Amino acid sequence: MAKDSTATGSEKTIEIAGHGRGPKRTRVETDAAEFVVGEEASPLEHLLGSLAACINVIGHLVATDHGIDVRDIDVHVAGDIDTAKYRGEATAPRAGFRSIRVDVTVDADAGDEALERWLADVEERCPVADNLSNDTALESSVGRA
Repeated sequence: MAKDSTATGSEKTIEIAGHGRGPKRTRVETDAAEFVVGEEASPLEHLLGSLAACINVIGHLVATDHGIDVRDIDVHVAGDIDTAKYRGEATAPRAGFRSIRVDVTVDADAGDEALERWLADVEERCPVADNLSNDTALESSVGRA
């Protein structure tokens, strides 16, 4: 059901399909996997987890590019959110996280300056961090089953 197709050049369209399974569970199909959001972790926890996972994946790629031998990467992510908006209280300013903090611990053979450059490149190249830090166009439509 999900689709991972190449658009033009290095641009890519990544598609998933979400199927509601009650008010707090959504089965998500990707090109290579299926998982349930809400079963053990909320959509908000999945979002923060996606950031941690992206930092790990991109962190290893960037380490290779920098010639750094990374043995392990641990990522702690914390987000501050006012839940009033998504609960339907009109006075809340917005539904999303007001701030997100990321602490990365790396087991690597590199000095502090090299790790600072490494992290700067990881932040720049991580698509999830980019989407959380910048405006991204979001278009929605509705239809009938």
